Amino acid sequence: MRPLVSVIIPTYNRKAFLKEAIESVLAQSFKNFELIVVDDGSTDDTPYLATRYHIRYVRKQKRQGVSAARNTGIRLAKGSFIAFLDSDDLWLPEKLAKQIVFFKKNPEAVAVQTEEIWIRRGKRVNPRQRHKKPSGYFFDRALELCLISPSGVMLKREVFDKIGLFDESFPACEDYELWLRLLARYPVFLINEPLVIKRGGHKDQLSSTPGLDYFRLKALAKIYKAPFLTPAMRLLVIKEAIRKGNIYRQGALKRGKLHQAREVEKIIEKMTKFPGLSPFSALSSS
Repeated sequence: MRPLVSVIIPTYNRKAFLKEAIESVLAQSFKNFELIVVDDGSTDDTPYLATRYHIRYVRKQKRQGVSAARNTGIRLAKGSFIAFLDSDDLWLPEKLAKQIVFFKKNPEAVAVQTEEIWIRRGKRVNPRQRHKKPSGYFFDRALELCLISPSGVMLKREVFDKIGLFDESFPACEDYELWLRLLARYPVFLINEPLVIKRGGHKDQLSSTPGLDYFRLKALAKIYKAPFLTPAMRLLVIKEAIRKGNIYRQGALKRGKLHQAREVEKIIEKMTKFPGLSPFSALSSS
């Protein structure tokens, strides 16, 4: 029988976490799914662990990054819906079931996510107000920070035909970049119930990668060129790019990284049409 949902877990050297992640998927009350684990060239015992389960396991010989791993899973997926799970996170048993019920009640929707329980270094923490997940159209809020969790969202497979896959040139903030493309065209709804356990605080998290604002700035420069943006959306993108660029630029100048500061200035100049001029002093506080 063709699976309704394809669950994709990208992983790299996370044997200790991966076992629990896989078992949280297999424990779902909704059973009409396939589980695809894409191993991004792990050098630990991940292959031995993953092949003990009745799942689809794909191992890359060379590490290519989380975007390439997720894209591999999407291309292999047979389901009408795609759900991602980061290998350090967990699902509660009703996660898939409640999302499928949502789609049955809202057939026009293309994406829905759930709330999360945040665990940092083994202790539960409460997200700040700015991290509260909206529901519907929230492109404006998503420009500031990533408000869609890969582990919490489920999407119709067909939406990737419209917006494209993850951009494999992004070593970090690849989800932020994809969600901007998604939210520029579609609403993302919220099931206001925590059905994901998001575990953080370990060293290999992409969110701990230095210079994240640089990659977010590149994502803004990319979405700025999208033909489907309205003039108002484009203005919001420029404003946020100047804000993020200024933060990164100031940090680069303090570290004596003049070439990094100049690179950011060039990105902003192309977006604002101010060649040879810096818009930071005039517009960064607006």
